[in-house]
Amino acid sequence: MKRIAVAGVLLAATGVCLAQTPPEWAYPVNPPGFKPKADDGRPRHVPSSNATYTLTQLRDRFISPLWHPAEHPAQPEVVARGRKPDVFACGFCHRADGPGGPENANLMGLPAKYIVQQMADYKSGARKTAVPGRNVDLMISLAKAATDAEIQAAAAYFASVRPRANIRIVESEIIPRTYVTGWHLALMDKGEQEAIGQRIVEVPEVLEQFESRDTHARFIAYVPPGSVKKGEALAATGGGKTVACAGCHGRALGGAGDIPALAGRSPTYLFRQLYEFKHGGRTGVQSQQMKPTVENLALEDMIALAAYAASLAPAVREE
Repeated sequence: MKRIAVAGVLLAATGVCLAQTPPEWAYPVNPPGFKPKADDGRPRHVPSSNATYTLTQLRDRFISPLWHPAEHPAQPEVVARGRKPDVFACGFCHRADGPGGPENANLMGLPAKYIVQQMADYKSGARKTAVPGRNVDLMISLAKAATDAEIQAAAAYFASVRPRANIRIVESEIIPRTYVTGWHLALMDKGEQEAIGQRIVEVPEVLEQFESRDTHARFIAYVPPGSVKKGEALAATGGGKTVACAGCHGRALGGAGDIPALAGRSPTYLFRQLYEFKHGGRTGVQSQQMKPTVENLALEDMIALAAYAASLAPAVREE
């Protein structure tokens, strides 16, 4: 009888662990042996720009490609070129004026104080990730190497950029099949389809444009039917599981004071942050407020909230 009881406990514990396994769709990991395509030497172009870059240049972590320089303020040195050997250009990963992509943060218009705090959390170990080896590890090492002046300059720059919409939310039970490349999902482009289930599947509309680090790149995020409406209800009332989001994140989730805006940001990224707050990946200052608000949220609730927030037009932050 004791053996049966112990076996039951182990099975129950295993079930809990499985239930808390980070969903692969939210944390895409490059397959073993992944290698980007070789540089053929052909200069890359993007729409509405006269600039050109080779693939080798576009993969240089000390270059922030400037496709549309007239659309944003002049970049500080740390954003444009970083500092060798270990402080990479902020604009390399997050793009020239901060829109980022599904694999990292959209920094446009975030409060400077909030950005500085996140860098401090990376440096102290208060902000980690549920799936080691992803680009959060890169942020941790970068935060340790960057000077206070560099962090302040980058934060002030990205805070000065006005947020813009670049995501289209599509509710559908059947979606195109995808594959992992560069820590994000991309369309297979072979006409194959599959059921979405309980997932957010976010892909660049034009893969080469996104791989070229064009700040004009746009994304489609497929979500389960009814997600936006469910997320709107949860955000407005809490639905008995959480609190109204606007209480901290402002009207239309456009941010308030030093609290970041959620409107119009990557739903995959937003989902990861809710998951990290709930499961201990983020334990910084904001976690004291966020931990109790996410404690009772199921995965489908997080999907709905992320889909709703991403569907909103970026709004001006309340001061």
